[in-house]
Amino acid sequence: MDKETCFPYPYRLLVIDKNNKIIRWQDDILTMMKSHKDLIVWKKSMALVKRVYEVTRFFPREELIGITSQMRRAVVSIPSNIAEGYGRLSDKETSRFLGISLGSASELETQLLLSVELGFASEMELNELLILNQEVIRMLVSLAKKIG
Repeated sequence: MDKETCFPYPYRLLVIDKNNKIIRWQDDILTMMKSHKDLIVWKKSMALVKRVYEVTRFFPREELIGITSQMRRAVVSIPSNIAEGYGRLSDKETSRFLGISLGSASELETQLLLSVELGFASEMELNELLILNQEVIRMLVSLAKKIG
């Protein structure tokens, strides 16, 4: 097959062959977005940050430098690494930062489960966070697969 070249246009990619013949137009999800703030997974992870901070505010005081601090660092890492990855120039770098976000979301899941076991918050509150975190994990995996 002839080598293809892609030229970005707003919201679409023009794919041409080596003779400059148009092969196809293709939608490009990354070109459609102006910034990481357009990503639904970034928005959901920001909402998760807010909820984790709200819930951990009522954790035992002696856990402030323990699990509370770890949970807050892990949850902030999720949208932060999505943003950093989106700001990179290559798909490989973007994928790497999405992987870091995914690792942080998995870390948070473990900490949420521990918080349930330790009785630091109501099971209902923590289940809400677990469900939202699972949504973020699924979306990160899906986005990482699309990027390559």
